[in-house]
Amino acid sequence: MMVSSILLSACENNQTNVNASNGSKAKGTESPKAEPFELTLRHTQVGKDKEKRFAILNDVVKKVESEVDGLTFRLDSVDSDVNRKEKLRGEMAAGNPPDIFDLFGSPDSKIYAKEGKLLDLTPIIEELGIKDKFSSLEPFTYQGKVYGLPIGGSAEGFFYNKDYFDKKGWKPPTTFEELEEMMAEIKADGRVPLAAASKDGWVPLMLTNHLWSRYAGPDVTAKFATGEAKWTDPNVVKAFSKHQEWENKGYFKKGELGYEYPEYTTQFTSGTAILMYDGTWKSSVFKKYESGAGMVGKVGFFNLPPIKEGIGDQTSLMFNVNNGYGFSSAVAKDPRKLAAVKSFIKNMFNEDMQIRGLVEDGVLPAMKMDVSVLASSLNDTLMKEIVDVLEHADTKFAAFDSLVQTDVTSEISNMQIQKLVSNQTTPIKMGEALQRVQEEANAQDKANAVTP
Repeated sequence: MMVSSILLSACENNQTNVNASNGSKAKGTESPKAEPFELTLRHTQVGKDKEKRFAILNDVVKKVESEVDGLTFRLDSVDSDVNRKEKLRGEMAAGNPPDIFDLFGSPDSKIYAKEGKLLDLTPIIEELGIKDKFSSLEPFTYQGKVYGLPIGGSAEGFFYNKDYFDKKGWKPPTTFEELEEMMAEIKADGRVPLAAASKDGWVPLMLTNHLWSRYAGPDVTAKFATGEAKWTDPNVVKAFSKHQEWENKGYFKKGELGYEYPEYTTQFTSGTAILMYDGTWKSSVFKKYESGAGMVGKVGFFNLPPIKEGIGDQTSLMFNVNNGYGFSSAVAKDPRKLAAVKSFIKNMFNEDMQIRGLVEDGVLPAMKMDVSVLASSLNDTLMKEIVDVLEHADTKFAAFDSLVQTDVTSEISNMQIQKLVSNQTTPIKMGEALQRVQEEANAQDKANAVTP
């Protein structure tokens, strides 16, 4: 945390006269109490597994309230999926979003920025000297201006039960064939190879996304929206076929269409499932006092192994900095709110908070960090394995929902993946259905581009 505060706000009538270091009154003067005002902060740190994340946010909130006279935050907690797909969309359409809110970078931030709903942060991050401190601001950048800031990074791969692997004499698989042999043996042992919870389509799609990025290349997803690649590409269809093949072989937990994301974790922490494909954010549950405390020191992490017939870099890893915070453009109309936003950014986006997020919550830094500083901060074997996987991934690719249009994301997440899982469609038909929606979305984008 910062060792000193910077005075960021002053009432328009010059009521406030506060020492910037400790908030005390200037000697020999009387400073009338600042007029109270409120800032609404929408966050998605809901549930036990996000308690550490919420604690970090809460400390930032208290720090900002101590720096900005009269300020009180009103915290609004909403499930991440509900916030992104329902609540925030409705608020943006009505023109009344919260002052600060959890924001998905691409494509959401670009859509809202184009509509004039987001605060331009470019002058603020330049003023605070942090514009060049982020690994990437591309997901939050529109027409050269920055409209959101990533809170952390995440990668996706396989968490594995070390106790089970040790008993089998296994090490993390180095080939795709080896991975499949392991899953077959786990199934033969009467155990569940892979945790599964497909009520929300994004959960199984994490793995499917990685499969098609192995078969068709890590850059293929970015080409769907430009028309350079199609969902009907034989190599993309191979990935759908592989996912369905694993379903039919019984490698996933039965009844997955009825399971929600929290049950996904439980299948793994209970020892029911030996492997769980998930984001690195999940590492936070394998800590003392958390839901996976019983597995501390017993969980490892590995990347999806290379596929012989795959295209492109077979070490490529899904990594993004697409989750962060955005700010309502209306904030610019209120000097006090604008000052509070600057204080929030200063206190949330700094090296100390990035390290705290990594150590306490397993969130990978979104800001540029010295490797030696990161290494010296980690004493968690799981996080060290995750960092090792990152270091050995020659290239990285973004998750599909940050690269394709909303209608395409809805089609694959709310319909096609569930139909594939339940054998209500074929891999070829799935590709054809997605391509139809993709072409419609691409045509609409082209029409909007030429519309004055």
